[in-house]
Amino acid sequence: MNKHIPFISGIIASAFLFTACSDDFIEVKNPTGEPLEEYYTNDGALNEALTSAYAPLHWPDWDNVAYNDLTVDAEIMGDDFWVGGASITDNQHWHKLFNFEADGNNTLATLWTDFYSGIKRCNDCIKYCSWGGGTEANRRSYEMQARLLRVYYYNILWHYYGNVPFYLENLSLPYTAPQLQADEIYNLLMPELEDIIASGVLPMKWPTSESGRVSQAMAMMLYAEMAMYQNDTARYPQALTFMKQIIADSNYKLHGDFAELWKESGEWCEESIFEINYNDDQAQRDWGKAALNAGGSILPTLISPNSWPGGDGWNKGEDGWGFLPMRVETYNMYAEGDLRRDATCWDVRGTSYTERYQDTHIWLAKYRPFSDNNKDCPTSKNLNYNNNKRIYRYAETLLNAAELLILTGGNASEAAGYVNEVRQRAGLAALSSVSIDDIIQERHLEFCGEGKRYFDLVRSGKAATTLVPDSYGYRTNSWTPSKKHIPLSQSELDADPTLVQNNY
Repeated sequence: MNKHIPFISGIIASAFLFTACSDDFIEVKNPTGEPLEEYYTNDGALNEALTSAYAPLHWPDWDNVAYNDLTVDAEIMGDDFWVGGASITDNQHWHKLFNFEADGNNTLATLWTDFYSGIKRCNDCIKYCSWGGGTEANRRSYEMQARLLRVYYYNILWHYYGNVPFYLENLSLPYTAPQLQADEIYNLLMPELEDIIASGVLPMKWPTSESGRVSQAMAMMLYAEMAMYQNDTARYPQALTFMKQIIADSNYKLHGDFAELWKESGEWCEESIFEINYNDDQAQRDWGKAALNAGGSILPTLISPNSWPGGDGWNKGEDGWGFLPMRVETYNMYAEGDLRRDATCWDVRGTSYTERYQDTHIWLAKYRPFSDNNKDCPTSKNLNYNNNKRIYRYAETLLNAAELLILTGGNASEAAGYVNEVRQRAGLAALSSVSIDDIIQERHLEFCGEGKRYFDLVRSGKAATTLVPDSYGYRTNSWTPSKKHIPLSQSELDADPTLVQNNY
């Protein structure tokens, strides 16, 4: 684990790295004021450009405009959590998305700005690397990291919006790009990802001192995720090959203690393939205009009880905002003896605090707040918890491999073996055989609260029968295929009249 690597979590001296996403971000200026061609001529300057490209990974939870943490964004559209908050109008866009009635004024508007800013910064870094400055090895590494980050940013936009503007070189006036269909976006991203992997430039795993950089294994996980979400059967054999390469790599294996995965001591352990680093030490995020600065995460504050009386490792006075209460049915889906239940579900039934909308007294334990996780914060503690966001874990590699084996007619016993590795770690009995339904259910148990369930339901064809009105009267609409892609923000449609709204 390392939270102090300069390109992710440290205090960045160069002010241009964390500027807001206004029109100003179109114009890049370096710290010294000299021409760009004269500045980006060495490894240090190129690494600064790469740092800038990594920065938007941190923004969605709170970017000074809206709270759109990717965990919450995905989970509110699934079947494990309610939206919560103070009322049905608190972060109304989440409530609208939960009930599949979003519109241009109630959607994940800031993800668009955050990740297009990331794409723009990746393009800058790639361009600067093409000028030939610095050492060849570092320049090649920076370029591939930026290219992989760019695919990741587009992947998020593709998952949520589907039909989005696409460009690999930064825009000039009037700063618009053609809006491509989701299938076109996919068909452009996958060859790019294949080229990055084929280059072999990135290591399978970075040294601990460099934890936080995108890697070859991260690229392979992204490849499998995209191919499986697209149901691209032609790429399943290659995706399976990539999963087996990770499985064969000695850097990766399941961590023995599932509960410890979610502690600071479990960050960047042998199971971690990619995480987004957050740090409370020297954190600069604060109320006002510092939301985009390096620092901690606001997610634990978003998804925890309000007016906490103190106890269970969280001090009195460090209130949460009551979003994402867990459904009782989610807690109950775990079998007795499943070690994942108490590590996933923070059950505080019996504790008195100020209840908020849809409160069940069960919360997501994986990202719950602990006072030790923001104790070193010099600014606003509720904005700066040091909980890293887990993106890809080795457990997903195993379950991907099992699913791909079945989908490609591979060895059924081998597929069951991969699933049973995950089940054994959870304290459950082995299965003699597994089906796709078994694997989707195992993913449900393993990745609850990690932002994967909704997309698993969509790609597996289970969304229409699972995401239906509930008995509580909270969700009154059903998911339909037209809901796969959420509405584009009305502000983006107003800014670019050529954009076409999704048929939501």
